[in-house]
Amino acid sequence: MYILIVGWLYVALMMAVAEATNPAGTVLGAFITFLLYGVGPVALLVYLLGTPARKKAARRREESGVDADRRGKASADPVAPMREEP
Repeated sequence: MYILIVGWLYVALMMAVAEATNPAGTVLGAFITFLLYGVGPVALLVYLLGTPARKKAARRREESGVDADRRGKASADPVAPMREEP
């Protein structure tokens, strides 16, 4: 997947360079070209393709948090904080 991202950003960069070096082009136009043809679509693609991994990670965090909570309640001594040392 990373090779596609790098390739697409390279193509968008070359489009931006062509825009900037064209006699009728501008640097602002090149910057906008790179953002709209390069960074925008790549960011959207990475976000959408990363959704399953984020869901798995959240589920894993939730399950480990629930397990830790259960272990904490089971091993906690509710009377221990009330005891006083002589």
